[in-house]
Amino acid sequence: MYGLLVVQPSTQSSLPTLVEAAVLPPVNEIERGILCTFRRHRTHLNSTTPRAARRRPSLQSTRPTSHRSSLFPPPQPETYCSACAPDIPAVSDTAASHSTSVAEKGNTMEVVASAPGKVLVAGGYLVLERPNPGLVLSTTARFYAIVRPIHEELSPGSWAWGWSDVKVTSPQLSREATYKLSLKHSMLQLTSARESGNPFVEQAIQFSIAAAKATITDKEKKDTLDKLLLQGLNITILGSNDFYSYRKQIEARGLPLSPEVLLSLPPFCSITFNSEVANGTGEICKPEVAKTGLGSSAAMTASVVAALLHYLGAVNLSCLGQSSNDSSTERDLDLVHAIAQSAHCIAQGKIGSGFDVSAAVYGSQRYTRFSPEILSSAQVTGGSCLPEVVADIATGKWDHEKTRFSLPPLMCLLLGEPGTGGSSTPSMVGSVKKWQKSDPEKSKDTWSKLGMANSVLEEQLRNLNKLAEDHWEAYESVVRSCSHLTCMKWTELATNQHEELIVRSLLAARNAFLEIRLHMREMGVAAGIPIEPESQTQLLDATMNMEGVLLAGVPGAGGFDAVFSVTLGESSGAVANAWSSAGVLPLLVREDSRGVSLEIGDPRAREVSTAVSSIQIN
Repeated sequence: MYGLLVVQPSTQSSLPTLVEAAVLPPVNEIERGILCTFRRHRTHLNSTTPRAARRRPSLQSTRPTSHRSSLFPPPQPETYCSACAPDIPAVSDTAASHSTSVAEKGNTMEVVASAPGKVLVAGGYLVLERPNPGLVLSTTARFYAIVRPIHEELSPGSWAWGWSDVKVTSPQLSREATYKLSLKHSMLQLTSARESGNPFVEQAIQFSIAAAKATITDKEKKDTLDKLLLQGLNITILGSNDFYSYRKQIEARGLPLSPEVLLSLPPFCSITFNSEVANGTGEICKPEVAKTGLGSSAAMTASVVAALLHYLGAVNLSCLGQSSNDSSTERDLDLVHAIAQSAHCIAQGKIGSGFDVSAAVYGSQRYTRFSPEILSSAQVTGGSCLPEVVADIATGKWDHEKTRFSLPPLMCLLLGEPGTGGSSTPSMVGSVKKWQKSDPEKSKDTWSKLGMANSVLEEQLRNLNKLAEDHWEAYESVVRSCSHLTCMKWTELATNQHEELIVRSLLAARNAFLEIRLHMREMGVAAGIPIEPESQTQLLDATMNMEGVLLAGVPGAGGFDAVFSVTLGESSGAVANAWSSAGVLPLLVREDSRGVSLEIGDPRAREVSTAVSSIQIN
């Protein structure tokens, strides 16, 4: 039985020491109180939510050029004639006309949007090439973007200036980046230290502003947009603790590798960079933040794009999700997706499959990638105007395919961090590509078998969703009973036709996943990379032999970074305990099928967990 744990700054226990050693929150942050009712969180942990190419494009990055404040040229007026000067409404009029798009905090307008991280449970490598699909689950880990104006009032004649201010704050990294925004070209120029910038955030800002200019045609909305930009953009970015690894800090303090230790950390902990280390070639690698592989850059990009497009009036996310299959809802989400996908691809310097961004926008889904040619118009030349480029992208025909998909009821996604070393996804993908070229016949056969097994897994999981909908009592009875038994005894539970169908689908899904793991291991051996390393194989085999475990595997491209399992009923607790004993840190992440969401307010203003409540918009 769990009690109530209260961590005080004066406490001499090991938990505050962990927090201090990890350079997590300062003392005054701890003093705000860390109240973790383990009974409540344990209930949350066991709950479930019901229902190519990687070629480098010829993209010229539009990342801002660094200019120190002292070197930045003074703002120059745009050359407006008296007939075309924008009509800037008064502050009160603007607030009134924009009240349906932004929330007001006192006299300050504010928008808070969030986007989830992802787990690719099936379709690794295949999803890189059309028409192969992948099954991707969105999670309870979320990035938040908060957008406010910098200036409350505008001075007379301020509309004539060609530059505005942008400030991006990342409290968890103790970083603040400042920029000048060209109102004509929607381009940023960094005025703070170069290391303070983030290319994903920068591209998200530039593309979002350009998209707002390209898509807003109503004169009143254009005037509002102009005023909001002249007021400046104050953007704060926060990421759930789930995106970051705290394993080293936990081990350094001699604490158990358990979810309870992670739960004791305050929301939005400060994070630190890994030390500079040699990469084996004699070169020193740039320090990076230790992450858990949930797609943090995609979630961050999507949250910034969603918040800015809503704040600037290009989309309306305030009432989305209140009616199903609404065409305006889909159009707004499609715009958020197109802009986030474009910004993310240019920031990372290549056109990936995009499943992480798609999951961040639309939520859990069956995903087939877009054609890379769609982003050919993003080739930015010196004389191009970004709004024109973005207009082409926003109105282009995106051919990605997405179908709603989520785990059946009473199933729980569990992730673990083995801590046995990191893996480079781009390097592993490159090795698979080389293998495909060197042995096209064998690689085609392996991919064909993987594709068929992936299809069977999807079919059986969808079938279980349908059986749960049509025969809930039988479904609930079977799944809860199976959660206490190993798979060898599941067939003994069926006492009628419906229960037999349910057990058959459970076993068929399990067998399909075992086949997926087999072919992924074969591909790894042929390509010379550890897609499912031997250490992971032993752990996963032992996990799948536990009571109530349906699936256990390596997500995405595989490697040493993470493992996942899908458990039945309340069996996830036993799996988490077994993983802890085996040196694997069970994470707090669970499936949450929602995509981008509009939040009620700053998540720091209330007690936030990975299951923070939000307004669903898709």
